[in-house]
Amino acid sequence: MASLNTLRTKYGIILSVVIILALLAFIISLGPEMGFGSNDPKVGEINGDKISYTEYLNEYETVKGFTGAAESTDAEADALATATWRSLITKHLFTPSLQQMGLGVTEKERMTMISGEHLSQAYYSAFADPTTGAYDVQAVTSFLAQVASMPEYQSMWTYMNEQAVAERLMSKYMGLVKAGSYVNKLEVAQGVTAANESRDGRMVVLPYTNVDNASVEISDAEINNYYNAHKHLYTKLPYRAISYVVFDIEPTSDDMLEIEKKAKSMGEEFAAAEDIRAFVRKNMGAVATAYVSAAQLSEEEQVMLNGEQYGPVLKSNEWVMSRAIDTKMAPDSLGLSHIVLDATQTELADSLYNALQAGADFAEAARAHSGYAASAQMGGEIGVVPFAALTPELAEPLATAKKGDIVKVTVSGVTQLIKVTRTDAAKKHVLIGSISIPVEASSATRRDVHNVASIFSVDGKGSLDKFNAAASAAAVTPRVARLPQGERSVAGLDSSHEIVRWAYGADVQDISEIFTIGNSYVIAMLTGIDDTEHMAVSEVSAIIRETLMRDKKFEALKAKLAGSNIDEVAKSAGVEVTPFSNVKMNDYGVAMLPLEPHVAGSIANTTVTGQLSAPVKGYSNAVVFVVDAINKAEAQTAEAEKVRQQATLENNALQMASIALQNMGDIQDLRGQYF
Repeated sequence: MASLNTLRTKYGIILSVVIILALLAFIISLGPEMGFGSNDPKVGEINGDKISYTEYLNEYETVKGFTGAAESTDAEADALATATWRSLITKHLFTPSLQQMGLGVTEKERMTMISGEHLSQAYYSAFADPTTGAYDVQAVTSFLAQVASMPEYQSMWTYMNEQAVAERLMSKYMGLVKAGSYVNKLEVAQGVTAANESRDGRMVVLPYTNVDNASVEISDAEINNYYNAHKHLYTKLPYRAISYVVFDIEPTSDDMLEIEKKAKSMGEEFAAAEDIRAFVRKNMGAVATAYVSAAQLSEEEQVMLNGEQYGPVLKSNEWVMSRAIDTKMAPDSLGLSHIVLDATQTELADSLYNALQAGADFAEAARAHSGYAASAQMGGEIGVVPFAALTPELAEPLATAKKGDIVKVTVSGVTQLIKVTRTDAAKKHVLIGSISIPVEASSATRRDVHNVASIFSVDGKGSLDKFNAAASAAAVTPRVARLPQGERSVAGLDSSHEIVRWAYGADVQDISEIFTIGNSYVIAMLTGIDDTEHMAVSEVSAIIRETLMRDKKFEALKAKLAGSNIDEVAKSAGVEVTPFSNVKMNDYGVAMLPLEPHVAGSIANTTVTGQLSAPVKGYSNAVVFVVDAINKAEAQTAEAEKVRQQATLENNALQMASIALQNMGDIQDLRGQYF
C-alpha cells in the first residue's frame, strides 16, 4: 500500500495540471474573437509531428509527478526537461518506428509485465515495495481498483502502459541488434595476429614543419572544393549568436562597514537573548539537525561548550554568530538495535515495549514484527551510531540511556523501539543555533549599478559597434556566446534561461532588457541567426586549409624519401635513422612519435622484412620504414579473441543502435523560445 499512497500523492500534482491544461485548452478554443490566439505554440518537431506547448507542458508535469523529480535548482529543472524531451522522442519516434519495423507488444506480453513475470522498470518504479524492494503485485491490483472508481487516474495508468510498451519494444530492438552482431573467422584471425605479433625496425622521419608554410599555396577554390566534397563532416545545430555584458553588483566599502555594524549590533542582542531558539528563528537563522561535541567544532567554536557565544565573525563572505541552544552529556557513540512499526500500530508497539521490558528476546521480536527488512533480518541490529548522527528527537531519550535500556520513540509517522547495546563514556554535546548575515550590496548600490546598466542599454542600441562602444564607456568587456537549438542556458551564467528565451524571439541587432542573473545585471544583443544545416565554409576554412597544407607538404617531402635502402634515404634527407620496437596493430604512436596511428598501422600490417616501404602520410610527419623483425608470441588464443571481439562488437552496436534510430527522425528542439 505504500506504493499506492506514493502514486496517489504524485498524481495529485498531475491531476491539478490536467485541470489547468483543460482550462488552457478551453481558453485557446475560444479563438481570436475572444482576444485569444487560435494556435497552440510549437515548441518542437519530432519525426514530422508538431510538439505543441500544451503537449510539452502536459508531458513535463506527468514525468515530474510520476518520477517525483524536483526542480528547485537549475540542474534539477534541466534534468527534468531532458527527461521530458526524451519521453516525447520515445512517444513520437522510437515507438512508432519500431512498430513500423514489425515489432510489437501483445496484450499477453503486457500482462506478464504487470504480473512481474517479465519485470518492467515502468511498473517496478511505481509498484515496488519501498521497504523490501520487491515488486508488489497487490499494489497493482489496489491501484487498478482506484482507476475503476476514479477515472481521472486513467491518465497515470495510460502513461505507465506507454512507458512499459516502449521499454519492451526497445528491448526487442536491442535484442535483434545484438543477435545480428557477428564476428567472422577472418576478423578473429586478424585480432589474434594483432595481439600476438609486433614489429621491430627502423624509420626515417621528415616533419611537415620542414616545409615552409609560405611556400605552400592554398587557393579559395581548393578550400571550396574540399568543403563541398566533405560537407557531411560539418553538420551543426541551428543557433543564435549573442554578445553580452555583465554588470557585477558588488558591495561597496560603505556597504561592508554598514553590514559589519549591523552584525555586531545583532551579535550583542543575540548574546543577551534568553530564548535562543526563538531569537534564531526570528532572525531567519538555522537550528542544527543534530548535537555535536568538541570533536566536530573548531577550536574557536568550542567556546559554545561553555555557554559562550561564537562570533560575530566574517567567514566566506558572511557574518556568522552561533550559540548553544541545548547541552547534553551523552556518549560519542551508541550501539543500537531497533524495531520499526507504523505509528498507527499503537497497540502492537505498547505490547512489544512491555514484553521487551519484561525480558522478551529483542532479536526475535525484530525479525517477527519490524517493518524495516534490512535490519529485521539481522534481529534489528543497526550497529554503532555516532550521537552526532541522531536527530534531536532521538537524541533526547538516548542521551541518558544505559546499556540494555529499551526506548520507544515516534517520529514522522514511524514508531521505533530502540535497544541500547553499548555506550561510550559521556561527553558534553551541544545543539547549535546560528545566524548568518551575508555581505551583499545595499539597495542604493544595486540602484547605482542598475542606472549604469540602463545608460548602457540606451547607448548600446542600434548596432554591434554601438554596443561595443557603450561597453567601453561603461568599462565592461563584451562576451560572446552561441546558443544551439535546445540549449537552456548561457555557458558561465547560472539561471540564464530568460536570456535564451529572449534570444530565440529577437531579431539581429535587437538589444535585450536588463536581466537579473544571480548577483549581476546582464544585457545582450542578438548578433546572428543561423538556421542552416551545415557550418559555413568560412567557419571551417582554417581547418580545411591545414588539411590541404598537410597533403601538399607530404607530396613535397615524398621526393626526399626516395632511395633503394633506409640508410641511403636518411643520408639523402640529411637525418638520422630512428629505430622502433614492439609496434602492434592497435598502437597510436611509434617510438618518439606519440600520435601517428597511420604510421603504426602501416608498420604493423607489413608482412615482409628488410624491404623499404613506400612513403607514409602521417598526421605530422612523412615516414618511410623497414621492418627488420616480426616477433610472435602466444598472448591471445582464437577462442579468447572471439569472445573479446564479440563483446566489443555487441557493446558498440547497442550504443549506436539508439543513435541510429534517433537519426531516422528529423528533430527540432525549439523549447528555448518558451522554457
